[in-house]
Amino acid sequence: MSLDNLLTQAAQRLQTAGSSSPRIDAEVLLSHVLGRDRTWLYTWGDRECTLWEHARFDALIAARVQGVPVAYLTGEREFWGLRLATSPDTLIPRPDTETLVEIALSRAIQPTGRLLDLGTGTGAIALAFASERPGWQVVGVDVRAEAVALATLNAQTLMLTNAAFLQSDWFSALATHDGIGQPFDIIVSNPPYLAVDDPHLGQGDVRFEPRSALVAGANGMADLLYLVHHAQHYLTEAGWLLLEHGYTQADKIRTALGDAGYQNVESVRDLGGHERVTLGHL
Repeated sequence: MSLDNLLTQAAQRLQTAGSSSPRIDAEVLLSHVLGRDRTWLYTWGDRECTLWEHARFDALIAARVQGVPVAYLTGEREFWGLRLATSPDTLIPRPDTETLVEIALSRAIQPTGRLLDLGTGTGAIALAFASERPGWQVVGVDVRAEAVALATLNAQTLMLTNAAFLQSDWFSALATHDGIGQPFDIIVSNPPYLAVDDPHLGQGDVRFEPRSALVAGANGMADLLYLVHHAQHYLTEAGWLLLEHGYTQADKIRTALGDAGYQNVESVRDLGGHERVTLGHL
């Protein structure tokens, strides 16, 4: 069977299964099987696939039909132009989170400084920032050892030597590492912010992502409020705190930051027009 026909059949299966991007999903998975980019598929669509390629592709499509995220099937996702390894132990990096990176970069105007990424997962935020600010020291922490190992692997693959990762329950391990316990100019985080009964937990890719990285107590606000009240002890005198959150939580976080003494508090909208990141400085 030709690659074009294979893609057409796979896209139809995915569309029937409810995929919002059936053709793209099929192309990404076939590109992964063939070790080629998607552009190559357009040029060589009349090429006949081998039995092994067909069988491997069918297995991936079957898993996708069941809802398994493409990023977990291929083991990678692009974020900020960086190709990152992914795993079911971490959240899948999403385009909306690039808003957080953009804001952090806009506050990092000096050539050197220190940034802390709390709950780093794949290391996406930390590594995107490190790639743009080579003079800065970037530290990412995560409570899960598997996430720390994955983020470290991504840093090594991308050869970003100004980023380091360690296992820590938020700030708990920072003081025990030489140099890392010093204050940071910017602290960023995309913490768990979904309520335990949030309907999104039963939809799309989120069904397969680790609940510990998604769900927080107090109707999704517990970790966000914890960071608001504890981050100030780890910030420099005029340091910034940037928090990604759900689109209905901005007002509560602005109030919490103001009550905690942060200045110039504001919320920034994501690509979809939702208030996605709230920030303030000491």
